Amino acid sequence: MQPAARPPRRGRAWALAAVAAAVLAVAAAAMLRPGASAPTPEAVVAAGPGTLAVASTPALLDLPAQPTVLVFGDSWTYGSAASDPTRGYAHVVGDLAGWTTIVDGVRGSGYLKPGIDGPDFGTRIAALDPALDPDLVIVQGSINDRRESADGYRAAVDAAWDALAAIYPHAQIVILGPAPQVLPVEAATARIDRDLAGAAAARGWWYVSPIGEQWITPANYADVIDTGAGRDHPSTAGHRYLAERLAAAVAAITR
Repeated sequence: MQPAARPPRRGRAWALAAVAAAVLAVAAAAMLRPGASAPTPEAVVAAGPGTLAVASTPALLDLPAQPTVLVFGDSWTYGSAASDPTRGYAHVVGDLAGWTTIVDGVRGSGYLKPGIDGPDFGTRIAALDPALDPDLVIVQGSINDRRESADGYRAAVDAAWDALAAIYPHAQIVILGPAPQVLPVEAATARIDRDLAGAAAARGWWYVSPIGEQWITPANYADVIDTGAGRDHPSTAGHRYLAERLAAAVAAITR
């Protein structure tokens, strides 16, 4: 924050920050449109007070005909609320897209929050087997961090992603942001979506935003989310729908 004696500069910094946030939101929403035939616009992120930095449009994915894909995430990736975890989106998307999927989902976990069945994302990533050697890594989440302090979130994300890139230096990486488990979208979930979009753009990585793309809306919410025994997780049909959306999103950014 600028000193009180210099209000014009402070106002300019806030204005630029607002512009950066607005452009980032547009970039995140426009980044992936299923069926898109051309690369997306450049992603713009805030680089510091009074400055903007433009990250290049990520290169289109270049995958083999039957790629090995590591899908890493939380309970949604685990397959919670599906009739069987193997009917979760992370498994189904492999069948739809012709991928060999390796599914690593831990319920309740996030970049900051340890999970029910395992630790936080960073600790889990550090323990991944380098021999898996995936062609593509999809990192999903992290709605479970919505009740954690925002302090330290970006640092935890960057540390986890640095480790992931070091373990799989030849893999292509796509970040799949949180999908809303309730509507309207909670403010903390929207913040996580924005933070991840900015972090991915800064690295030149593709970011898929289910919030920006409105994968879950009032019109389809009851068909996608099990609000009963599933405790606000996707139903079996919901998991298949998410798999279809993810397959289309990845296809749209693949050569």
